[in-house]
Amino acid sequence: MKLHDLRPAVGAHTAKTRVGRGIAAGKGKTAGRGTKGQKSRAGSSIPAWFEGGQTPIHIRIPKLRGFRNINRIEYEVVNVGAISAAIELGRLPEGDLPGAPKRATPAPVTVNQELLRMAGLVRSLDKPLKILGSGDVSRPMFVVADAFTKSAREKIEGAGGTVQVIEIPTSLLAAIGVEPAADAD
Repeated sequence: MKLHDLRPAVGAHTAKTRVGRGIAAGKGKTAGRGTKGQKSRAGSSIPAWFEGGQTPIHIRIPKLRGFRNINRIEYEVVNVGAISAAIELGRLPEGDLPGAPKRATPAPVTVNQELLRMAGLVRSLDKPLKILGSGDVSRPMFVVADAFTKSAREKIEGAGGTVQVIEIPTSLLAAIGVEPAADAD
């Protein structure tokens, strides 16, 4: 094989279509631009936002109305009434843990985000959980969540249950077993 024998693969190169070179060429006369109008003329280029002279949409629509709070916390929310209904339907496990000693009064139903996810009341475990106060609570519950509304807390505690807020530390904590260094005076 010699250098002058090299050819590109078949179909790798296609010849440029020469427009406006007569009817027999296939792209003659109007050169594939259709007939008449602004876009058929030479030198025409219409910006993408141009709307024929009417006020374009980017000017008609107001700019920067309101604001988006970048510190907003997106919660998974559940009403206490929905939790109570799930307990009544048996979708949330109730009673003591297996192997625990029997009590005179039944143990409160434990509710956390994982159990609510298994019951189908919460979609994901990625967001923090907030308990809202709509509905009625008929039995005692031990609810663990990231946030509670005031009415939800009152209804759960009014039915004999307890609430536990999951708190994330805002400052660094000392390691377990390490004594904090005393200030040298």
